[in-house]
Amino acid sequence: MAYIELNVLNNEPTPVVGIDLGTTNSLVARFHEGRPEVLKPAGHPGHEPSVVYFDEDGTVRVGHDARNHAIADPGRAIFSFKRFLGRGLDDVRSDLAGVPFDATENEHGVLAFDTPAGKLTPQQLSARILKQISHVAGEALGNHAPLSAVITVPAYFDDAQRAATRDAASIAGVEVVRIINEPTAASLAYGIDQKDEKEGGRTVAVYDFGGGTFDVTVLLIEGGVFRVLATNGDTHLGGDDLDRCLVELARTELRESGQLTDEAASDATLRQAMRLAAERCKHELTTQTSSELHVSMPELGLNWRRTIGRAEFEQLIEPVLLRTLTACRGALADAKLTPADIDEVVLVGGSTRIPAVQRLVEAYFERTPHTGLDPDKVVALGAAVQAHVLAGGTRDILLMDVTPLSLGLETMGGATSKVIPRNSPIPCSHTEGFTTYADNQTGIEFNILQGERELAKDCRSLGQFKLTGIPPMAAGAPKVAVRFALDANGMLTVTAKEETTGQMAEIAVEPMNSLSDEELEQMLLDSYENAEADFDASRLAGLKTEIGTMTKACERSLASAESVLDPETILDIQDALAAANAAAATDDLDLVQRTRDELERATLPLAAALMDSVAKQALAGKTLGEV
Repeated sequence: MAYIELNVLNNEPTPVVGIDLGTTNSLVARFHEGRPEVLKPAGHPGHEPSVVYFDEDGTVRVGHDARNHAIADPGRAIFSFKRFLGRGLDDVRSDLAGVPFDATENEHGVLAFDTPAGKLTPQQLSARILKQISHVAGEALGNHAPLSAVITVPAYFDDAQRAATRDAASIAGVEVVRIINEPTAASLAYGIDQKDEKEGGRTVAVYDFGGGTFDVTVLLIEGGVFRVLATNGDTHLGGDDLDRCLVELARTELRESGQLTDEAASDATLRQAMRLAAERCKHELTTQTSSELHVSMPELGLNWRRTIGRAEFEQLIEPVLLRTLTACRGALADAKLTPADIDEVVLVGGSTRIPAVQRLVEAYFERTPHTGLDPDKVVALGAAVQAHVLAGGTRDILLMDVTPLSLGLETMGGATSKVIPRNSPIPCSHTEGFTTYADNQTGIEFNILQGERELAKDCRSLGQFKLTGIPPMAAGAPKVAVRFALDANGMLTVTAKEETTGQMAEIAVEPMNSLSDEELEQMLLDSYENAEADFDASRLAGLKTEIGTMTKACERSLASAESVLDPETILDIQDALAAANAAAATDDLDLVQRTRDELERATLPLAAALMDSVAKQALAGKTLGEV
């Protein structure tokens, strides 16, 4: 297997593995004897359920042990907490209904659950899973040294969610060598980059339907280079939502039969019991034509059974499955491709075991998807391949992921200047030039934004910082270069430098919470639905800023040029200034545009007079030969 030498004092190697920190299950894999393999100690199935259970005395159980206890007492277990990583309390109100513990939030927006073991954040819960994974790896390898790992995340995880994943690993004592997108890892596992070269490369669609999120990613693989062309998805869609269809069926029939009161329906233990029963029924229907949905809660007087046929189940979940095709269309549109342009389709995530899902994908892309590898293991296997490469392995690959949302800055007037556009390959860096708005301005405050809208108020603020020490100059004179750098893990660093003095300021953007699932999807939808209005609003803000700059410059220069301008010209300029200032106080785009253009026309004689004055000063006392 591959190693990175980290401890130069005693030369003890640290194993480099691939970890899939999943919503439902988590796995660890290594690259060994030319292929990736999931690590399985003797008697271990190779995966750990992403579940944490709390005994009455506060003892914490993790993984299989937690899941076994949760079956008997589901009200003491937390499932699917990956959905809470990097998110604030307001973002997860709907998800909290499925959690048996109350949640609070500190002043930085960090979410925490009130468990019998104390307040625990999603990062701390995830860290316990990662510690258990480290133990599994140690048992399998016979080496309990700290792990270095490539960890996978959904393609739609934003900067805050990736930062939260890193935090979880740090708490668990796992060094993150790199974070990669789950769809990219899946393609590596299938070795699609090792297939015979096709002119123009091979296009691959990775359909990732996991427990808590859905992503579809379009990749171009050519010459060992993995380039993400587009990614789309629904971060509030997964196998949990399929379970919810069965839960709602049980809840409805129990209410109609009078066996379920409103008080009982709100019981957290019953909700978890229904969830586990639905999940078990769903799994059985993957391989069987019928299954029994059984909800038993003796303390509530419930012992309900219902046979579910596969056809009925597929009818229940059809609306959920069709939502995945909306994301597929969006990804292909962003990549400027059609289903016929796709060469390979890869299925990832346990939900793709469902026959109806496989039929849906095959019909849409008009080709049989890859199903040769276990969809629950394929991401971990791909992460192991990347870990092998980063540790000096021989397979020549280069991963080029993309950022799912645009990154930029708020400019004067509240507009957004996009520095790194959505779907830009990462790692990458972009630099834009900015300047001051007011005379003698010695500092600039930068508001870093994420989103697709044209106005800052409609985007998400990731952080703020200030560049100070700018020499006092006229407005527009300082030259400030702002550099956005996204590393291979999707982590953002913003640097501002004033060119004449070399004065610098920098911020590593690590927001404490992040976009909610709905917000992430809504930001893209809003950018399409409001494109025309946003453009007009951005144009209006820009024109108002421009009028402000022109007005200040004109008022500053007019007094010195009055002696060379005729009274009518001065009156025209004064009238244009008054009209422009009045128009700038309105939101009438056409009026603002007209008065801005009129101000420019009226001040042309002033500009000519100033240029003439500068030229005369420059030539004063010089002969023709010296010019």
